[in-house]
Amino acid sequence: MKNLAKLLCLFLVSIIFTCPAFAVGDISIDKDNGIYHIILKGEKIKKKIKFVASEDLITNREAHIKGNATLTINAGFFDPKNGKTISYVVTDGITAADPMFNQALLANPFFRRNMTTVLNRSEFRVMQCGNKFQYEIVSHKAEVPFGCRLITSAQGGPLILPELRMEEEGFIVKNAQGEVTRESASVLHKTSRTVIGLKGTDECHIFIITDDNPMDLYEVQKLCNQYKLDRAMAFDGGSSTSLNYKKSIEVVSTKGDGAGRMLKSFMLVY
Repeated sequence: MKNLAKLLCLFLVSIIFTCPAFAVGDISIDKDNGIYHIILKGEKIKKKIKFVASEDLITNREAHIKGNATLTINAGFFDPKNGKTISYVVTDGITAADPMFNQALLANPFFRRNMTTVLNRSEFRVMQCGNKFQYEIVSHKAEVPFGCRLITSAQGGPLILPELRMEEEGFIVKNAQGEVTRESASVLHKTSRTVIGLKGTDECHIFIITDDNPMDLYEVQKLCNQYKLDRAMAFDGGSSTSLNYKKSIEVVSTKGDGAGRMLKSFMLVY
């Protein structure tokens, strides 16, 4: 009888530690070693995703409450000094944030020299193709597939899988000797991160890498490979890293080189 009780106890413990921290409908959330792992699974959840841009900088919590969302994370890059976007955002098929309207960005010498590169950074898309919705992680200027319509998207970068494109997307610059002379978004340093990826056609994976386990992008790439993702990219990170899930989970980063808790764009999931 005692052995049976022990086995039952071990069984219950194994369930507690292997089940997701939260699982409601098509959203599951687990946390391990300072990393929240969120999976959006199935066809139905695709039409419940919306990227939005706020006119003024607001917190992730404010966007979460205002949008009446189930899940909210931070999305694209922005200029904390003027509150203007550095990343494209499309909401309901309409461009909601366009970096070409950011005068400070246009006045930046590095941007002017590398305008094509910066404007073509990776973005996460949700498209409608006939009666089905489809995810895609591609460069901003990539054509929408024939028969599909772009519903919502947010640009970030760099691409992490299938290959890391830090230099190609202008996050690092090297001199003739191969030495890094410029770095953006602390891609080579350990900091908190917001990462989004795809596994197959029906699974969207999100990693909220907190201050408890900061990573550089080489470590993030290893993490994405461990979960066998097919494609992955970064959103804004550092102290911009944010997560709100219902009224149960809130993550606000205080470290890193992000713009702090006031943000420009968000991914809402209903």
